[in-house]
Amino acid sequence: MRRVSSDIFLALGAPKEGANLVADLLVRANLAGVDSHGIIRIPSYVKEIEEHRIVPGSKPKVVKDMATITILDGNRGFGQVVALKAMELAIEKAGRKGLAATGAYNCGHIGRLADYAILAAERNMIGLVMTPGGRWVAPWGGMEAILGISPISIAIPAGKYKPFVLDMSSGVAAAGKIRVKAVRGEKLPLGWIIDKDGKPSTNPEDLEKGGAILPIGGDVGYKGHGLSLIVEFMCGPLLGFKELTKGPGKGIFMMALNIEDFTPIEEFKTGVDSYIETVKASRLAQGYREILIPGEPEFREDERRRREGIYVEEATWDEIVKIARRLKVEIE
Repeated sequence: MRRVSSDIFLALGAPKEGANLVADLLVRANLAGVDSHGIIRIPSYVKEIEEHRIVPGSKPKVVKDMATITILDGNRGFGQVVALKAMELAIEKAGRKGLAATGAYNCGHIGRLADYAILAAERNMIGLVMTPGGRWVAPWGGMEAILGISPISIAIPAGKYKPFVLDMSSGVAAAGKIRVKAVRGEKLPLGWIIDKDGKPSTNPEDLEKGGAILPIGGDVGYKGHGLSLIVEFMCGPLLGFKELTKGPGKGIFMMALNIEDFTPIEEFKTGVDSYIETVKASRLAQGYREILIPGEPEFREDERRRREGIYVEEATWDEIVKIARRLKVEIE
């Protein structure tokens, strides 16, 4: 899967390093069980390249460089290339100054946010990543999809446990997850989306026919609505963009915090482990066998899929094969 994915991007003019990076992160999302951000994205990436909305060989340009702040213009490059550079800069500066942030804009879809936050956790830092994403979410009390799905990821290192990794959207579900349901011919749970008339719908096809995803929170959806607006502000006005519908296009905000500058790292990890153990040892609700910590299901799924393989829907694979043949990329 990695080779075919990479070769497709190479055939479209991407440099080898960029093609490999994008392919690796797409497959990594599949391994983690986040299929909505995996190779199912290849057809949309190819379309954006062929429509010149993504320039495969483009490199991000630094437009502001301060001691703890960097702003990048992605130059319409692959989102993964821009996002990786953004987090690397935040980590590098946080290592020197304790805390650093990077803003970026004008690039493609960046994939699964957790992959960038985890990079900071692996360096004994706390990583924060947010981006508005596609405008699929209706505001609380509204029915028009004008807000971003606004995912947020935070990764925190632990000692004997895998890092704590929160990766969530401010909408009930990511648009990509709804697309996966559509490809698989599955219905949506009630409460995920509304149709173009503002009525609740379980048909995933209704989303792209003028519908909208609801903000998280159900009857208290103002909470998801508020989170979505926070992400919009951090990735729009903070980067100099003043109008919601004329924003930066895949604006990104990342931050790295060097734990050692607050407290000794081993003491911090011991504390995180203790918190995790206390939570996991608490009484279980009826119907549950275990209390999981954010990130745990994805780490476990990654291990399982590395052993057993990745399931790809026939429709998705057929589309990728069709693209590969058109570009004269070998499948076998």
